Amino acid sequence: MPPSPRPRVTRDQWVDAATTAFRRDGLAGVRVEALARTLGVTKGSFYWHFDDRRALVDAVVERWEAEQTEEVIARTADDGDAHARLRALFAEVAARGPRRGGERRLYLEAAAEGVQDAVRRVTARRVEHVTGLLTELGIPADVAHRRAVISLAAAVGADQLADTLPAGDDRHALVATALEMALSPA
Repeated sequence: MPPSPRPRVTRDQWVDAATTAFRRDGLAGVRVEALARTLGVTKGSFYWHFDDRRALVDAVVERWEAEQTEEVIARTADDGDAHARLRALFAEVAARGPRRGGERRLYLEAAAEGVQDAVRRVTARRVEHVTGLLTELGIPADVAHRRAVISLAAAVGADQLADTLPAGDDRHALVATALEMALSPA
């Protein structure tokens, strides 16, 4: 009996599997051999779609940028005035925490993985967006910018601490507190 044909795996399936590994283990989890085993294919399938691991990592980071920044901004863009949009944005960020496991490590891994430009771009985009919403509320631009940075730092920090927070603390409450700090009078 001839061997059964190997399944064909698309580029998107490789990126899906790598994104799942990223969410679980950070970029260090994006390993070609392990992903090939998960997908039930050989490494040759990988090289049909990608030149090297770096190309796959870039695809994962592009997806992270789209899903965790641009889609979040777009989804909360039409939620009323700037105050309502900020609340919707922070609620979305807090709710997405479990899907951002890889992001916990990304800020630390960015330079070693060669994706620091993407992480800087995402950080700048997030700060710019929150700054814009705060200035719409009448907060001076320089103060709004500082508050946006602090808000992002609180959200990222809450992700970093998610697995080690003392009992009773949760990241939703930390992100909500960051929002209240951002909105408090100057």
